[in-house]
Amino acid sequence: MSSRILPKLYLLTDRHQTLNRPLSSVLTEAVDAGVRMVQVREKDLKTRDLTSLCQQLFPLIKHQHGTILLNDRIDLVLALGADGVHLRTNSLPVSVARGLLGTGHLIGVSTHSVEEARVAEAEGADFIVLGPIFDTPSKRAYGPPLGIQILQKTSRTIHVPIYAIGGITPIRVPDVLSSGAYGVAVISSILQSPSIPDITGELLARLS
Repeated sequence: MSSRILPKLYLLTDRHQTLNRPLSSVLTEAVDAGVRMVQVREKDLKTRDLTSLCQQLFPLIKHQHGTILLNDRIDLVLALGADGVHLRTNSLPVSVARGLLGTGHLIGVSTHSVEEARVAEAEGADFIVLGPIFDTPSKRAYGPPLGIQILQKTSRTIHVPIYAIGGITPIRVPDVLSSGAYGVAVISSILQSPSIPDITGELLARLS
C-alpha cells in the first residue's frame, strides 16, 4: 500500500458533463484552482482515443504536481505513467492489480456498501470511494443514496481513507467530514459549474 498523503478533493472526469466546454480547458481551470487528484474516467472511449486524451490531459495535471488515476485500465497506467488505477467492485481484484502495479502505485476502489468497503480494504486498496451518499443523477444506476449513516458505519469499520461521492456540494462537505470521510469525490459539482475556480475554491475551503 502507498504511504503518500492523498489530497482531500478527488475529481473524476466525464467529458459529457462539461456544458459543451472542452474537457482540457475545464480540467485546466480546476487544477489551477487547486485540484490535485484526478481520475480520468472516460469509460466509453476505445483504447486509442483514451490514450490520445490521456496524453493531452496528463501534462495539465502534472504541471501542478497532481496525482493521476485511470479508471480500470492497468495497462494504460503502466504505459502512460499514471500514478494509479481506480477499480470498480466487479472489475479486477485489488490483489491482482497490486501484483501488476506493485506498491508504488495507488489503487482506489468504488464501493456501495459497508461490506464492499471491508473487502476492498482487506484486499489492499489504498483508498475507497463510497456512494452515492446523496442523490445524484450520475449515480442512480447504483441504487438509492446510502446516506450519512452508512458513511458513519463504514468509517468506524475501515481504516483506509474514504472519499464520499454522490451529490457532494460545498454545503454538504462538513457533514461528510464529521461522519468520518477523509475527503470528497466529485464529478458534476465541478464539471458543470459555470465558474470552475469558484466551486473548486469553495470545496477546498470546506475541506481544509
